[in-house]
Amino acid sequence: MIDWTTFGRVDADGTVYVKTAEGDRVVGSWQAGTPEEGLAHFARRFADLVTEVDLVEARLKSGAADASHSLSSVKRLRQQLDEAHVVGDIEGLAGRLDRLAALADEKAGEARVAREQARTEALARKTALVEEAEKIAAESTGWKSAGDRLKEILDEWKTIRGVDKKTDGELWKRFATARDGFTRRRGAHFATLDGQRKQAQTAKEELVKEAESLSESSEWAPTANRLKELMAEWKAAPRAAKEAEQRLWERFRAAQDAFFTRRSEVFSARDAEYKGNLDKKQAILAEVEALDVDADPRGAQNKLRDAQAAWHDAGRVPRESAASLDRRWRAAEERIRVAMDSAWRKTTPQDNPLLQQMREQVAEAESRLERARNAGDQRRIKEAEQALNSKKQFLALAEQAN
Repeated sequence: MIDWTTFGRVDADGTVYVKTAEGDRVVGSWQAGTPEEGLAHFARRFADLVTEVDLVEARLKSGAADASHSLSSVKRLRQQLDEAHVVGDIEGLAGRLDRLAALADEKAGEARVAREQARTEALARKTALVEEAEKIAAESTGWKSAGDRLKEILDEWKTIRGVDKKTDGELWKRFATARDGFTRRRGAHFATLDGQRKQAQTAKEELVKEAESLSESSEWAPTANRLKELMAEWKAAPRAAKEAEQRLWERFRAAQDAFFTRRSEVFSARDAEYKGNLDKKQAILAEVEALDVDADPRGAQNKLRDAQAAWHDAGRVPRESAASLDRRWRAAEERIRVAMDSAWRKTTPQDNPLLQQMREQVAEAESRLERARNAGDQRRIKEAEQALNSKKQFLALAEQAN
């Protein structure tokens, strides 16, 4: 156990001090209990600061956090530490924050170098794509392959990130100009073909374009209906020249096949996922139903709480199994609730471990709200206030019931 008098003291009038290298500093007043309880109260606040520092350090070292954001958090915590209403090893935590600041600054510098390198590589890739597109637009007469290649260039373009907005806009304008130029040149070529076949070919090219644009769609039902309509339009349209007809047909079928294959894969994967989720939930439910609630109702409730989180994380199950699972789950919850009600009635409010646990949860919720207010994060403040009010309401109801 830590002797908090090493780091602070409480005067006879209740004034609480923290010991620092510059001398004792007032951090608050304690009138609610013994000096030891007062020191423990402010020590818990210090522990909250240490927890926040632990989190920042863990995220920084794991690479999960942006180094610049981590540096800002460290500086904020370091600045707050000089006036924090806590009792603990202020100098030790300050030194730790200073070391974290140096580490975060180093990692931020490395990140800047990496971003600049990535920007240079992205610029080179996009420039090469633009130059290829311009060459296609100026020279290519393989209309299908060139058009397909321009689509591939566009798809690859969308995957490249990191070029600054101005340069990216200039490169995109060159690409769009090249693509538009190619489209006009190809249109002029086909304009020389026989009128009827040209009309048929043009109509079918439009069908192909729309089908290809739909091939990557994830709106399964409306896209499937539209592809069926396109098939009916294709059959009703006149035939184009034999070679063009075959080529367009292959593209049209490829676009349809791509969509329906993806849809089938997604549906199969979803069915498999739902089946796996069902197995998980059945296993969770079996464990909950097997709990001996009469022997240890509180332990059963704790295990139910853990099981509820696992149940939620398990995800959705096949529709035909959902209702029966939910009924069994509600029955298991009810069995534990009844056992807990019985256990509550057998204990005094002071001895009731569940009430004590709920009071501890209220205290923790108050600490989270205070941390959110200290951080100035309005979203976190709102969430913390809602959570605190909810826990207080449940505690009040529980105390009334006892």
